[in-house]
Amino acid sequence: MSIKKKLPLIFTSLVLCILIANSTLHYMRSKEKLIEFNEKEIELITQEVSYQVENSKNGALYVEDIIARELRTASIAIQNALPPKHEDVTNEQLSQLADELMISHITLLAETEDDIIGVKSSDPHEINMSTNEWLFWYDAFKQLFSLSPVTVKEGLALPNYWAGPVEVAASNPDHTDKWGYYYDGSTNYIINPYFRDNQVLEYEKLFGPANIMERFTDKLEGVLELTVFNPKSFGQETEMMHQNGNSFIRIVDQPIWYGTYEYGNQPLDAQLVETAVQTGESQNYLEEIDGKMVTKTFVPIHTDTSDPYVIGVTYDYSLIQKELEKESWQHIMLSIPFILIVLLTSFVFSSSITRPIGYIVEKVNEIAQGNFGGKLDLRRKDELGHLAQNVNALSTSLQNYVTDLEQSQEVIQFQANHDPLTELFNRRYFQEQLHQRMDHAKTVGETVSVLFIDIDRFKDINDTLGHAKGDQIIQLTSERIKSSLTMGNHVLARQGGDEFVILLSGLEVEEIKGIARNIVTSINQPYLLDGNEVVLSVSCGISLYPDHTENMDTLMIYADGAMYAAKKQGGNQAIVYDEEINKEKNKKLRMEARLRKAIKNQEIEVFYQPKIDARADVITGVEALLRWTDEELGFVSPEVFVSVAEETGLIHPLWEIAMKKACTQVNKWNEQREEPLSLAVNFSAKQFHDPASLVKQVKEILAECQFAPNHFEVEITESTLLFNSEETIKALKDLREYGISISIDDFGTGYSSLSYLKTLPIDCLKIDKSFIQDIKENYCNSEIPSAIINLARSLRLEVIAEGVEEEYQKEFLLKNNCYHMQGYLFSRPVRGEELEDFLARMDA
Repeated sequence: MSIKKKLPLIFTSLVLCILIANSTLHYMRSKEKLIEFNEKEIELITQEVSYQVENSKNGALYVEDIIARELRTASIAIQNALPPKHEDVTNEQLSQLADELMISHITLLAETEDDIIGVKSSDPHEINMSTNEWLFWYDAFKQLFSLSPVTVKEGLALPNYWAGPVEVAASNPDHTDKWGYYYDGSTNYIINPYFRDNQVLEYEKLFGPANIMERFTDKLEGVLELTVFNPKSFGQETEMMHQNGNSFIRIVDQPIWYGTYEYGNQPLDAQLVETAVQTGESQNYLEEIDGKMVTKTFVPIHTDTSDPYVIGVTYDYSLIQKELEKESWQHIMLSIPFILIVLLTSFVFSSSITRPIGYIVEKVNEIAQGNFGGKLDLRRKDELGHLAQNVNALSTSLQNYVTDLEQSQEVIQFQANHDPLTELFNRRYFQEQLHQRMDHAKTVGETVSVLFIDIDRFKDINDTLGHAKGDQIIQLTSERIKSSLTMGNHVLARQGGDEFVILLSGLEVEEIKGIARNIVTSINQPYLLDGNEVVLSVSCGISLYPDHTENMDTLMIYADGAMYAAKKQGGNQAIVYDEEINKEKNKKLRMEARLRKAIKNQEIEVFYQPKIDARADVITGVEALLRWTDEELGFVSPEVFVSVAEETGLIHPLWEIAMKKACTQVNKWNEQREEPLSLAVNFSAKQFHDPASLVKQVKEILAECQFAPNHFEVEITESTLLFNSEETIKALKDLREYGISISIDDFGTGYSSLSYLKTLPIDCLKIDKSFIQDIKENYCNSEIPSAIINLARSLRLEVIAEGVEEEYQKEFLLKNNCYHMQGYLFSRPVRGEELEDFLARMDA
């Protein structure tokens, strides 16, 4: 075949290949865009449906309350229309009265020896109906008959009245009812009017999502079905209720709340509904169901609540396929004329374009071999020039694609192994390296060490300076650690938060200790942060393989335990793990378990230490102090178990014991006294992490114990003001406005500045006992107490001295106008009955 004939064929074939490649790329992009559009459409649909479902719930509750109040009004009208004894009432009267009041039925319930039954009713199903198996309904009936407020959480409770939630009727599961129950003691029966069926469910048509779901399936092409699943029961065995000889499913237990479920694939759907709720992420799959290729998407809604649900969207995938086929045919039809033109042109001009074609073919071959980015320099305005431009465009596009792909892979690889804030290795990479090095060490017999580093009191720094500065400090700390690690054989990673881990191999213990000390010393040097000097310290724990353990996870745990041991000893140091650390940790866990049991069994005692007006030796109040003697641990110091309670979150129930026992006890004493005693209770800084909730509970306990706020005193330490300071100060102001006094305990040992102290809502400073006990008989070492007394006087605050044990200490305080005191000179902390004897002696 001649070149003149061969050239058009070759050229046409080349163009055809290019068109096919372009069509393929276009097909892939179109498919991605259609799927992306479909996902956005599903997102919008589920947002609208979830909004309607939530609106339905809110509307349902609103309408239920309206119906409940209407039934109460009807109950009062029924009471006025009927005699007080059910024996004098006929069922016909109730039917007539129900018609007049435009309600479905009226039933009268009366007590028997062991039951509450329907004695008269306009509905035959309700007569002689037993209710003692109705769970919280029966509880509500008993409370109504006892004229007590109804306390069950379901339904709506009003004076002498309770309305149950909308439910399937237990006496007749063919109906859905909304019941009301009224009893004020003037009759021998509970009045039970109720609405039925359409009267109850009418709101669903007004507020429910059914209309919007139907509109989506009717109007939006491709949306075959919308379903709102109940994840608690969908795919599970249906939980049937059996009452009064009837069987039915409660409304809240229905597996499908709204919509239809015609495209069913229940085993897989149930599994994906459960996965969606557990993970909080949408689930989907593509499958042929009932002869139609569909995509099913399951979107979880409110998975952080106790009542989540899942919206299922069934979409006709054939629409996407049809659209792709349509575009493919359009590309094919567009390509055919172009190929014919190229073929004819190549025959006409083959003699003049042989050389350019060879040039183009050469470049195309380069592209086919992966040499992207090359340019065709062919300055023609005919088809060859156009082809050259397309080849150039394709080459550039492929070059950019490859470059972007390589860069993306590099970024992904970096992110997979590095922490984004510090660019150190992350926990995943560290664990891989630890595993490899332990395997290598096992072979060659060398030591592998883990250094676990944590910034001391980082939370205080974060709360004071803000999270942005906290992140900056973490970055600076990582740089200090990196600069301290001069040897090459190490792995430094950020474990998370303010924690760092270092992996070392082949070093002796003393070398490892030296490295750890250098790191601790380096970090302890001052930082300059926006012109302000910040001083940090860290605690470092060290564990060794195989000396301490041959298990990787245990090795990390031991390093972490050693780090906490370093913190417990004041921080700013490195400690190597030993068995005592593990014993101490186990001892702490045992104490926590015993403390939980003691709190649960109310085994914590409250002792009382008197507050004395030393001018006349008169008792003015008491401070409540907790004491604990455990049957296994014996007497446990408050400093120990209160510290454990703060670390484990038990401080709040512990404080609640002190509040309730002390308020009740002191209130009893004050009933017998002309001058009531004040009560002081210590508050932990941990409790002020939620100041608003704490203020509310203090008010509730004082009201419950009927304890006057003006006789109650809150004692806090200066460290309390470092946490959440604005909210804490607001909470203290709220307590003070309520009438409660605020005292700063152990004053002089904390961090308060004088300018800050002026703005605080406080009433009293308590001089720490260490300053009082330093005073000698010749009044030396009395400068600090004198300064605090003068400071309190200048700020118009009361002052009280703790730890007074000697008569000369009392005399010094009186001479310096400090009249209120506590200490062993007057009384140790004692039990309530011992304090009663003390009060009797003082009042005698």
